[in-house]
Amino acid sequence: MSDLLIENGRLIDPSQGIDRQARLFVRDGVVAAIDPEDSMIPAGCPSIDASGHIVAPGLVDLGVEIREPGFEEDETIQSASDAALAGGYTSILCNASTTPVVDSPGAVEYVRQKAALANGVRFYVIGCLSRNQEGDQMAELRLIAGAGAVAISDAPKPMVNDALLKRSLDYCRMLKLLIIDRPEVPDLAESGVMHDGQVSLVLGLKGLPTEAEDLAVARDVRLAEATDGRLHVGPVSTMGAVDMIRRVKSRDIKVTASVCPHNLCLNDRMLESFDSRFKVHPPLRSPRHVQTLKEAVADGTIDAIQSGHMPRSREKKMNDLNMAPFGAASLETTLSTVATFMVDENVIDWSTAIDRLSCAPARIASLPAGTLSVGSAADIVIIDPDQPWTVDASLFRSHCISSPLDGHDLKARVTHTIVGGIVRFQLVPDINLIASHSDVS
Repeated sequence: MSDLLIENGRLIDPSQGIDRQARLFVRDGVVAAIDPEDSMIPAGCPSIDASGHIVAPGLVDLGVEIREPGFEEDETIQSASDAALAGGYTSILCNASTTPVVDSPGAVEYVRQKAALANGVRFYVIGCLSRNQEGDQMAELRLIAGAGAVAISDAPKPMVNDALLKRSLDYCRMLKLLIIDRPEVPDLAESGVMHDGQVSLVLGLKGLPTEAEDLAVARDVRLAEATDGRLHVGPVSTMGAVDMIRRVKSRDIKVTASVCPHNLCLNDRMLESFDSRFKVHPPLRSPRHVQTLKEAVADGTIDAIQSGHMPRSREKKMNDLNMAPFGAASLETTLSTVATFMVDENVIDWSTAIDRLSCAPARIASLPAGTLSVGSAADIVIIDPDQPWTVDASLFRSHCISSPLDGHDLKARVTHTIVGGIVRFQLVPDINLIASHSDVS
């Protein structure tokens, strides 16, 4: 592997408490030095001039639907990798929303082999909690973990079997495995289209009540406390969920939580257009919920921001609102959404944003990511924090071109994504950014 020098950028790495201008030197795919001596850098070393840019650990996503095998019209492993790189992600966890589902060692190995061929972002597999995601019998968790799964979940389906979740938390504690639950009580949410509130009443659309999420979160955190298991709930979207998570964290219970970027900036009034691109899950809630979620990200009650990438094909999303599936492409807009509606509005600073998008997800999933410490993998994102752009979903690298942010003016853009020391994505190829570093001794 070749060397790479990134210079003149603002290095932000919350895992090390760094936020200052610095040079970053990469050798053989790992971070070799921060502010290296000139004598370390070989003549002709390729370099990136990151003046006016942020240099940070690559983003990490806690749950992406890749849809392959079975639903390649929605997304493939290759297209998901391309979209993730464009969004600044270097590591993503893959939900088991495929056919067949990932409930066996062979299924885990299939995803890992296909991901290796994509030659892009690092894929980590989430194995099924229950056999065939039916919620009745525990999947072969030990074998799935042995094949390389890093977490267990039936997401995007919620786990409705209380006894099975409790047994799984006990068992996964011994395996040191994370369980992820998408909290919802299906009986309360059945046939729901949008947030259950005044807007849904006026529009005559069946609502998804907040109680469906609140009750599931209450059960999840109570079982986590009873078993001392590692549990992540998310994404969450309600004030009630935030309140319960805040209270259990005060008792040092091992529970973490995440939120989607669109739930931090859009509300249920978007559905007045009857446009299916706003039909996402969890649903867009009322402004009070949005404000509570933003505050929870700022104070750390919500640990991480995950993209909520649920790709569905154009044909599926073209149905009437009642018939169209939940889902949207969001890998390519998440960082800019957070920058525009959280950093620019002074809810959080850039260091906190990088923590919620990179360091915290890596910690939650116990991944070797989310840091630029010396010796760590050179998984890096370079961001122009001031670059304005307008979202045009038709240009997405994802197969899905439905986005609730389509047409929105956002700020901040990923210019480079580097995985293992190799530039895998560059927004605008420019020979002036990649130059010979021949002026060092």
